[in-house]
Amino acid sequence: MTHASYNLIGSIGTTATLGLIVLQTDETIEQDFRRLLSDPGIALYITRIPSGAELTPEMIAQMGVDLPAAARLLPRAAQFDAVGYGCTSGTTLIGPDQVERLVKGACATRYVCNPLDAARMACTQLGIKRLGIVSPYTSDIANALAEAFVTAGTPVARTVSFGEEVEANVARIDPVSIADAARNLAGAADIDGIFLSCTNLRTLDVIADLEAELDIPVFGSNLALAWHMGRMAGIGDVIRGPYRLLGR
Repeated sequence: MTHASYNLIGSIGTTATLGLIVLQTDETIEQDFRRLLSDPGIALYITRIPSGAELTPEMIAQMGVDLPAAARLLPRAAQFDAVGYGCTSGTTLIGPDQVERLVKGACATRYVCNPLDAARMACTQLGIKRLGIVSPYTSDIANALAEAFVTAGTPVARTVSFGEEVEANVARIDPVSIADAARNLAGAADIDGIFLSCTNLRTLDVIADLEAELDIPVFGSNLALAWHMGRMAGIGDVIRGPYRLLGR
């Protein structure tokens, strides 16, 4: 055998290095992130966390236990600019501060982001004072989410839910149904912005049309999380898409 010489170069993430902790049952967030973070200099590394077929408080509590193990499966040599935990409801029940502690204790990252804080910051960025929420889940989870916005200082005028428990079904809710729910929400309440909650919900293709039709900001969990991770990593200007949150 002949040994060849070689040189070492820098990391793949010449623009930024991002990590994403995705629920085992989530089929949507990775596709959305690859569309939003299309810059070839962005390295995006994915790890999965065990999650049950149904989203329940008990399952979310177990994710709080499993988060460090999932974060440790990200490449150890990578120096992450930001790592995101891709579960809106999970962050709501576990708590953003606890999510940050668990992830930072398991991998090297400058920042830890989550969809709940990202959405609350999006409300501030967009000047939303009366929020409407569309959630795929049962009322107990949807109501806890609404309370988290109110606690952070953003009044929630109305919440509508599909009442779905099975994650495989959440990923298959027709975007037309999501858009219809948003329209009905806007027609039934005095709101100036809509949050389409859940990383597994296919929201990205309906947001721009809804914003044009309703003339109010509309954003989903994945858009908000990608936007916030980009800002924290200092690459907000390379996140792409025709959405008000991105300033386009």
